[in-house]
Amino acid sequence: MRNWQYASIAKRFISFTIDDIVVSLLFIAIFYEQIFLIKTGDSLVFFIRDNLLYLLILKTAYHTALIAISGQTLGKYFTKIKAVDEDSFTNISWSRAFLRASFRVLGEMFFYFTFIFAFFDKKNQTLHDKIARCVVVDV
Repeated sequence: MRNWQYASIAKRFISFTIDDIVVSLLFIAIFYEQIFLIKTGDSLVFFIRDNLLYLLILKTAYHTALIAISGQTLGKYFTKIKAVDEDSFTNISWSRAFLRASFRVLGEMFFYFTFIFAFFDKKNQTLHDKIARCVVVDV
């Protein structure tokens, strides 16, 4: 069995940033015409209100699919880290990837609450990692 090294918080932060940029660009591409029409603060508020659920679904789908398929989002790929089962170090199932992604997005909505756990954990696990029983390791 391979001796795995847990991914550092710095790598996880860079990965998170890349993933947020990717999801934002996808969202902009999907809603480009509507975004282009925003001219006032009020129209921006209405746009956000009307499309926030789509953004949350996009984020959840992005993280679920890529983690279930390969254990790596684009951010994780570029930082050479991977989310794996904490016991077997293999890819996690679609249901656990969905659970992880859902709690990840929920944590973002509440002041990144689930992410804070990584600072106090020897494996650098976030709360959404713990819930999905996975760890993020160096590839």
